[in-house]
Amino acid sequence: MKIRKNALAGIALAATAALGLAACGTSTPTPAASETAASGEGITVYNAQHESLTKEWIEAFTKETGIKVTLRQGKDTEMSNQIIQEGAASPADVFLTENSPAMAQVENAGLFADVDKATIDQVPAEFRPSTGKWTGIAARSTVLVYDKAKLTEDKLPKSMLDLATPEWKGKWAASPSGADFQAIVSALLELKGEAATEEWLKGMKENSKAYKGNSTAMKAVNAGEIDAALIYHYYYYGDQAKTGENSKNVAPYYFKNQDPGAFVSVSGGGVLKSSKKAADAQAFLKFITGKQGQEVLKNGDSFEYAIASQVDANAKLVPVKELQAPAVDPAKLNSAKVTELMTKAGLL
Repeated sequence: MKIRKNALAGIALAATAALGLAACGTSTPTPAASETAASGEGITVYNAQHESLTKEWIEAFTKETGIKVTLRQGKDTEMSNQIIQEGAASPADVFLTENSPAMAQVENAGLFADVDKATIDQVPAEFRPSTGKWTGIAARSTVLVYDKAKLTEDKLPKSMLDLATPEWKGKWAASPSGADFQAIVSALLELKGEAATEEWLKGMKENSKAYKGNSTAMKAVNAGEIDAALIYHYYYYGDQAKTGENSKNVAPYYFKNQDPGAFVSVSGGGVLKSSKKAADAQAFLKFITGKQGQEVLKNGDSFEYAIASQVDANAKLVPVKELQAPAVDPAKLNSAKVTELMTKAGLL
């Protein structure tokens, strides 16, 4: 392990930052590029990714660099709203999410620094925004999990859009209040436009049953309460890797063919423009998108897709190239409009 000379001081300062995360301090100018050399004082990460996954990244990063990381855990929109409220006074150096819309929200507020080119170069273009203000760090695929006793694959919808038709009334579930599902709707909005999205949401209101959380929706399918549920893939694979008790009766169905239901949601990472430890923050982002960080995804139990540094996904997953996902610029996902449309449809 490489230890910095002032590591003890870094621990003390990181602890102080953790105690003051909720408070907004006085804004101070962002240091010039020449003044942002790695300080060893530690960085603060606002984390909306799975806590266990990010802790694995942090442990490996600190072991490699000696840089202390203080973690604050929350949800996508909760964290993005807090960063916007804190503005230049935010103690956050890095923001990580599960889905792209929260990243786009912070980007649109002008609060991200440009990501270092060395980091950008590690991530294929389809897994990062065109703007370069943040980058993809992992990904998850939309799937329809279905009850194998009630449905065969030939009876499943050819498109996610078919779930709004009368023949699917009362047969499927989702978790409309969650950031995961709202990201899927954001992709639909970008791909098909407002009118088509509004129409699909009306059909969803008529046809679907709402559950709180993707795991709960999958459990309902497994228990025979509902025929199918629109969720992300890793809930199925994660349960299968444990006991399989909540997924033994279900199977995942991939829409493919560039369908809106084949949407692959990008988990994002960005460095705050207000960070006083920009070099260390950029180093962390480079690490998690680098080979060692992506192998945490490949070899771990998160079952999210590795997307960068030419690291293959976990062998149990459908390969990324076979997902046949539609092309969506993550920077264009509009969470505010989605919330408006879902509220109008009576889903929120």
